[in-house]
Amino acid sequence: MKVQLTEAVRHAVTRGAPVVALESTIIAHGMPYPQNLEMAREVEEVVRGGGAVPATIAIVDGVLRAGLSDAELAHFAETGPSIMKVSTRDIPYVVARRQTGATTVASTMRIAALAGIRVFATGGIGGAHREAGESFDISNDLNEFAVSDVAVVTAGAKAILDLPLTLEILETNGVPVVGFGTGEFPAFYSRQSGLAAPMRLDTADEVAAMMKAKWSLGLKGGVVVANPISPADEIPASEITPHINRALAEAKEQGVAGKQVTPFLLKRITEITEGRSLKANIALVMNNARVAAAIAVAYARR
Repeated sequence: MKVQLTEAVRHAVTRGAPVVALESTIIAHGMPYPQNLEMAREVEEVVRGGGAVPATIAIVDGVLRAGLSDAELAHFAETGPSIMKVSTRDIPYVVARRQTGATTVASTMRIAALAGIRVFATGGIGGAHREAGESFDISNDLNEFAVSDVAVVTAGAKAILDLPLTLEILETNGVPVVGFGTGEFPAFYSRQSGLAAPMRLDTADEVAAMMKAKWSLGLKGGVVVANPISPADEIPASEITPHINRALAEAKEQGVAGKQVTPFLLKRITEITEGRSLKANIALVMNNARVAAAIAVAYARR
């Protein structure tokens, strides 16, 4: 087995029972301590409450892992910034050096697919950064969707990104983007982006049917299930956009680049909004986990 599974995850995968993958970068680099640990524990409970088995993905001492112990979750939360942020390209380096790494959306998708897990809940996917036409700063998440057979439940792409270009790249890669209960592509903190979702499905059963149809036809790659943040938890685009623009300007002034851009921006937006964006981020993760569990249950029935 290329991926080491916990007993609960192994038993579920073997039986074809519902499993939901979760990423570890959101713990190590996406939120401050101790909120990150509280989120990591709570999101696993939300998945269990929805009838599925949670499998937090990471690399520990060079071993690909699907499922972490509570002590390991605490380690990732407490020592996050010192743990390497691992995308797909970094996996062989970290494995060969027997290092520990926190997996991004892309690498979580790849490891989940290797483990036989078909549903993954995250916060927001990566995408094309603003001014990507000049910088070519485009997340590997978009490439991974063309490769790994995993449905990813997300509150859209992170609002700090160029959303129209992100959707264009997904289309070029042949990736279905489904609005879950909405005809509009959500914008992470906000329910509305002004961009139409290419497709719409309203139930977990409909999403599961699409997943089965796609992979049964031999069409490789993932599915973006764009699930908007709940109305009670959202920050409207008109309110969050000025804060995002301010954080982007600061990142540019300070020369922040590469893997450090997203953690820097999320941290600054949290500071600028006095924690409001962090609360929204946690809320949308839980909302995505609930939907992902329902989809995993529906897919397992098929």
